[in-house]
Amino acid sequence: MGFTGSGSEQQLVVFTLANESYGVDIAKVSGIERMQEITKVPRTPPYVEGVINLRGRVIPVVHLRKLFYLPEGEITKETRIVVVDISGQPIGVQVDEVTQVLTILSETVEPPSSVIASADADYLLGIAKLKNKMIILLDLDKLLTHRQASQLADFNAARTREEVPEETGTAEEEAESAPKTAAKATKVAKNGKTTRTKEAVAP
Repeated sequence: MGFTGSGSEQQLVVFTLANESYGVDIAKVSGIERMQEITKVPRTPPYVEGVINLRGRVIPVVHLRKLFYLPEGEITKETRIVVVDISGQPIGVQVDEVTQVLTILSETVEPPSSVIASADADYLLGIAKLKNKMIILLDLDKLLTHRQASQLADFNAARTREEVPEETGTAEEEAESAPKTAAKATKVAKNGKTTRTKEAVAP
């Protein structure tokens, strides 16, 4: 994610964690899935919830609340698994809710302060200031440390050699979980409706 200059735009997928809004580059998002059963795997890092079988692909799921040392919270009907590309690996990230697809202008973004942007928080790209809220912008490729990324890469390689039972469901359930290709999508499911938002506010 990055802006090329004054007046440039960036399209984000926005989600919430513990009542705070976060944004990631839409080009890094390959799907937004309803919460489903996660297969627990022993001896994995605490922030790894387990794996899901996503239409034949075994994908690890990272619980972002745990990764960010936030209270774990409850799973609700709004909980989603956002399938993203992190350093070339498909990974699901569990979030509280996906709220919108949003376009912002470079002028709305401020870099994180030196107090926040410590050596272990270089995944923070900045803060987007909008009319009624702020959005924390994340660099997915830096979300995991080198060690964490290596652990997940090894985990992915091991799991692809194992079988995870196929999920069964009705045709309607399968249709609801069909992939939403974020590179093309500008709609996000919410409470059975869709929202489309384009917002750019000067600082």
